[in-house]
Amino acid sequence: MFRRLFVSALVSAVALSTLAGTGQAAVAPALSWAPCQEGKPGECATVQVPVDWNDPDGEKLGVVIGRVKATEPEHRIGVLFLAPGGPGQSGIDIFTLGRSRLSTGELSKRFDVVTWDQRGVGRSNEVKCSVDLLNRWPADYPSSEQAYQDLLAYNAKLGADCRRHTGPVFDHVDTLSAVRDLDAIRAALGEEKISLHGTSYGTQVGQQYAELFPNRLRAMALDSNMDHSITSAGRYLTTASADLEASFNAFADWCARTANCPLHGQDVRARWDALHAKAEAGTLTDPGTGQVISANALRNELFRAMYGPSSSWYGIATRLRSLSEGSGTAPSPMTKTAATGELAGNSNQAIWCGDWKWRVNGYRDLKAFREQAAAVAPHTKLIGYWSDVTQCLGWPGKVNNPQHRLSIRDAPKILILKSAADVGTPSAWNFAAARQIRNSVLLSYDGVGHAQYWQSPCMQAHTDRYLIDLVTPAPGTHCAAVYPTAPPATVSVAEAAPAAASQHLAGRSGMAV
Repeated sequence: MFRRLFVSALVSAVALSTLAGTGQAAVAPALSWAPCQEGKPGECATVQVPVDWNDPDGEKLGVVIGRVKATEPEHRIGVLFLAPGGPGQSGIDIFTLGRSRLSTGELSKRFDVVTWDQRGVGRSNEVKCSVDLLNRWPADYPSSEQAYQDLLAYNAKLGADCRRHTGPVFDHVDTLSAVRDLDAIRAALGEEKISLHGTSYGTQVGQQYAELFPNRLRAMALDSNMDHSITSAGRYLTTASADLEASFNAFADWCARTANCPLHGQDVRARWDALHAKAEAGTLTDPGTGQVISANALRNELFRAMYGPSSSWYGIATRLRSLSEGSGTAPSPMTKTAATGELAGNSNQAIWCGDWKWRVNGYRDLKAFREQAAAVAPHTKLIGYWSDVTQCLGWPGKVNNPQHRLSIRDAPKILILKSAADVGTPSAWNFAAARQIRNSVLLSYDGVGHAQYWQSPCMQAHTDRYLIDLVTPAPGTHCAAVYPTAPPATVSVAEAAPAAASQHLAGRSGMAV
């Protein structure tokens, strides 16, 4: 096993005005860098920040950052900070140690590509909880008042367990605190301004950084946007379910016109409806294992495949055909967190529930939300992101960063990337973010999928040009849809689904590249 080396650099903590949301990090000593992992590219360092930014002289937390230096230093522009999705995804694993287009493509020539494991994630005091409790995560949407009460009790017990195993940072893993960490990182790097690219949940990091520190931004591209102004749980689930339905319809239409789709020539919507009806009746079985497949589990297989059409649509078409015909093998199962009695990470729930407060008055409300979702999604019924709401009900952590409309002033032009339908961050959320960010330019992808930089060369080219040359696309620019014409060489539907989607469906939602 590789040994990870991290050298801490003591960075002067700076009080930020909670009311004004402004302030600058003090001059800090140079960071000490070391390989993040032996035999791997990239280097890591640790920035010390306050656990509680309202008590800057109090206990400190080490936030680990990763860096890959510009490959053409003579043409270096500065620092490009990559905010990963999730919440709970390790930017260091994805961008520093991994082979992402963002950290190995054209941008990597001109920028030092910097990312993090934000507070509460991975190497930065990860939120830890007992595996015994995590593996009891409610797998289905509450179906009765008793199930609702059981959910509240479970969340309260799990949260108390996580707080006990994590320590003081448990109550300070909200995005607002992370954004203040980011500005301390900027100062530690010695940069007057940074460029930022955020994907999925990472767009919320970018949005709130622009609120607090607009003058510290050179450029910012936000791909697949969160809408942190949504206060209605019903609206949250309805908008998300609508884009699952739209993505499924795009998939069905693609099968109809694609001769080598495994379901070509069939009524894909009717076949799905029949499978879903069997699942709801408890009579749908997996031909590979003989196990009963619930309606929720079936929807989740479809949901995961909608993240990336090129990598997943042939696989999900094959899977649905196999289920209909009663033949074939089972998809790769989602692994459990760890062995009984150990601790495992639960960053997503802790961060998410520090940002979102939902008003739900009993099972009656949850039942109404489900009915509202089904009304806009007659085939797919309800998106798997219902746990974004239910996981916070009864959670004991503080909501330090509740929902609010964005108020961004004096920031540079901000590029917003969206698709026609996106199960990770629905189209409605992207339009809402664009309306709230007055100085924004909307770039639209006419296909479906999540994380548009990875869906289309056109979207990638516009993003790269903006971040490098500060040239935004003309208003109303669209990139044509790119759908697969042949199955991927080795990727199955389960392997193709983003890791964050699998984590979400296992009980802790996540949206990441």
